[in-house]
Amino acid sequence: MVKTDFYIGEALIGDAPNLAHLDVMIGSKGGPVGYAFSQSLSQPSVGHGSLLAVIRPNLVPKPQTLIIPKVTISKMEEANKIFGPAQSAVAKAVADAVEEGIIPLNKVDEWVIIVNVFIHPEAEDYRKIYQYNYGATKLALKRALENYPPIEKIFYDKDRAKHPVAGIKAPKLWRPPYLQVALDHPSLDHHKKVVAILPNSDRIILEVGTPFLKKYGMDAIREIRTIKPNKYIVADLKTLDVGKLEVDDAFNAGADGVVCSGLASPASIDKFLLEAERMGIDGIVDMMEVPDPVAKLQKLKQIPRVVILHRGIDAEQSTKAEGSIEAQKKKWGFVPKIKDLYKDNQLASGRDRVLVAVAGGIVPETASDALALGADILIVGRFITSSKDIKNSTRRMINILPGYSDVDLKRIHSEDDDKEALEKQLKEKE
Repeated sequence: MVKTDFYIGEALIGDAPNLAHLDVMIGSKGGPVGYAFSQSLSQPSVGHGSLLAVIRPNLVPKPQTLIIPKVTISKMEEANKIFGPAQSAVAKAVADAVEEGIIPLNKVDEWVIIVNVFIHPEAEDYRKIYQYNYGATKLALKRALENYPPIEKIFYDKDRAKHPVAGIKAPKLWRPPYLQVALDHPSLDHHKKVVAILPNSDRIILEVGTPFLKKYGMDAIREIRTIKPNKYIVADLKTLDVGKLEVDDAFNAGADGVVCSGLASPASIDKFLLEAERMGIDGIVDMMEVPDPVAKLQKLKQIPRVVILHRGIDAEQSTKAEGSIEAQKKKWGFVPKIKDLYKDNQLASGRDRVLVAVAGGIVPETASDALALGADILIVGRFITSSKDIKNSTRRMINILPGYSDVDLKRIHSEDDDKEALEKQLKEKE
């Protein structure tokens, strides 16, 4: 079977409304690109009629290039933007790409190109339309033929990026360790004040605690989401049964992670985790009062995103052995054991699929012990939420976490295709 070439590229350049956003396919005339080329040219659709790119009338570039508008053309003014600056810009970019060696000279008669072109209906500046589409076409062709981006860049940037049109950034647990501030006190006004005072840090995630949820229901999550629209919010449901309903309610209220009790049956936990995955949020298992968390996890078919090693407040305040610091550290001894349990389930990026959180009276003096054992999340409640100086107490905890503690400046969206810059970026230690 004859091998056919098939490459795909994309580029967005400029500012609205004159920006250019292009999708490019380039490949053999006898392959899927050639077939799509002939079908699109011979069977145009209403409002999206295809047209050959031309440098000027009667002069097409090579490889021959087909332009397909992404936005439905309904008026002559809109057609003129495609049949004018965009058409000539794409054609000139293809010709220059050949001359500059981006497209191999020996392929100009073997390949064809399809370019999907976005022109905003409100775009008016023909010069910018031309320049943006010219630059975007060359960039998309270069990216296509270099198989850009490398998978390492995708892993590095996927959780940092924010789509400019989506308008939201769905937070994920991508850069542990974290400080999880547990909002447990059943007072909405109190927690509004706490959340407003917290430092602006990517290392802080928020927990709508069980007492808070029991008093206000799902409105507790909605209220916190309103105050902090881009924060990762955990709903501490401590579900024991019928998890699907509670997961759906928490998701609809705006939760990013949901917690079930490790005391639930394996079947209930599996259903809870499966529903969380279906909704695109994180399923978390709280091992409070579970004697052997590893044994319980081994009974599950589903893999949780987070496992919590949790000593309850009543146990923490007890004068019995379970209330001692030694008992707390013994519980934390399960951190490396849980990590070892899931060592073969690491993500392709090398990061852990399962994170381990610790909770129960954590203060700065004990936090380092948990981190040394490999804890990914420190869950802290009263030390912060009942403090007279909330910001200072939070800072004391954040500053214990390795790595920079505030907003991730590297998260800012940029498109630097320079190979040296990319290699340096990927080698940076977080």
